[in-house]
Amino acid sequence: MQQVVVGTARACRFQQIVVAIGGAAEEVRAHVDLEGTDVVVNEAYGAGCSSSIAAALGTVDPRCDVIVLMLGDQPGVTADAVAALLAGRGDAPLALCRYDEGRGHPIAFARSTFADLAQLHGDKGVWRLLGQRADEVTEVEVPGQIPLDVDTPEDYRAVVAQAGLEEWAGLHGAARTLA
Repeated sequence: MQQVVVGTARACRFQQIVVAIGGAAEEVRAHVDLEGTDVVVNEAYGAGCSSSIAAALGTVDPRCDVIVLMLGDQPGVTADAVAALLAGRGDAPLALCRYDEGRGHPIAFARSTFADLAQLHGDKGVWRLLGQRADEVTEVEVPGQIPLDVDTPEDYRAVVAQAGLEEWAGLHGAARTLA
């Protein structure tokens, strides 16, 4: 599953791909092609997604003016969604995808938000930041459903069934990816 997300990030032709891995770090290294990415091991992975973001920010190229947050447990995000997000963002400090039934990932963050990103805590820190800076958020219309999150074996089976991708059946693990 993480291989799919890293593949999507590669298809976006980002100048840098940072992958934050945590509790399943060795399993991810063994099963995911990380060549050409900057890998960060998040030792504080038990503190939630925000800790992965903070860990990865230290590796982001200082010339970078925007990052796109993608989750390793959300393989349904497409390169087209990322392209739409970046094209629709304009110069907004924060931009997220507005799918048919609501807001979702990926999310774009301008450099002016990096300090706030580094201070987040927990699994919902990004969403709290978006709420605190609501007047700076641009929502970019992306057709379709919010890509499914894979947090349980049932979620995984639902994603595989929805995507019709038999090859995912052999993949497993639950690491977060920041690209």
